[in-house]
Amino acid sequence: YHSAPLRFAIGTLLAGGSVAVVPFEPGAVAAAFRDLAPTTMFCVPAHLQRLFALEDASGERLETASLRLVAHAGAPCPTPVRVRAHEELGVDVVWEFYGSTEGQFTACSATEWKERPGTLGRARPGRVVWTDGDDLIWCAVPPWARFEYWRDPEKTASAWTDSPRGPSFTVGDLGRVEDGHVFLDARRTDLVITGGVNVYPAEVEDVLGAVPGVSDVAVFGRPDDRWGQRVCAAWVGDATEDDLRATAAGQLAPPKRPKEYEHLTELPRTATGKVKRTDLA
Repeated sequence: YHSAPLRFAIGTLLAGGSVAVVPFEPGAVAAAFRDLAPTTMFCVPAHLQRLFALEDASGERLETASLRLVAHAGAPCPTPVRVRAHEELGVDVVWEFYGSTEGQFTACSATEWKERPGTLGRARPGRVVWTDGDDLIWCAVPPWARFEYWRDPEKTASAWTDSPRGPSFTVGDLGRVEDGHVFLDARRTDLVITGGVNVYPAEVEDVLGAVPGVSDVAVFGRPDDRWGQRVCAAWVGDATEDDLRATAAGQLAPPKRPKEYEHLTELPRTATGKVKRTDLA
């Protein structure tokens, strides 16, 4: 039900290409790379994580020389995963897209990300991305691009606002725009407020995700009688809790340091690769 894979598939077919729909199992995808020599791939960051985990487990590199474009979207990409993708697949190959089925906001090349780490790129042509006083990200679109949510007028009304830039919609993300470059901080529903301090999970995840031995990490809030919410972290990999605590103590302000850590074999995710934080909380 997400539009991006459909767009990529139709674009490929219109250009006279073929589309291979491979059920995502890392070994099957590795075989498709070897046997089909694809030139493009659309994926979510969790797919990249699992492919790199296969490489680590097997000790063999994937046969990706045929790839000319690898586009990832659907969820924030952990910095270590992104850096490895740049190194193994090529900075001229990897792109990130930010947006939603309702509308694409930005596109970002690996080169642009390396120049401004953390950026999601600039607004696509015909769009203006801006933030309001609450750091909510809005995307201004031409009048013909307006949409409604099926039989949900209240959700439709809350998603739209009129601005001098044109009719604008939001999907509830928080972030900032610096010199035209968009940066994502969190989903409004993911924001953790502890002792009156706003903690963006993505910021903490970037720090913990860089710890050697961490292959996946998610930060979330749990109810707390003293603080309102307490910051918690769940991680996958060989790193120890002491490793994560030491890194947090050295790089994060006290309110942003997780008070609880949970070691898992894998993080709960939706079918599109997003972490199911409600399951963790």
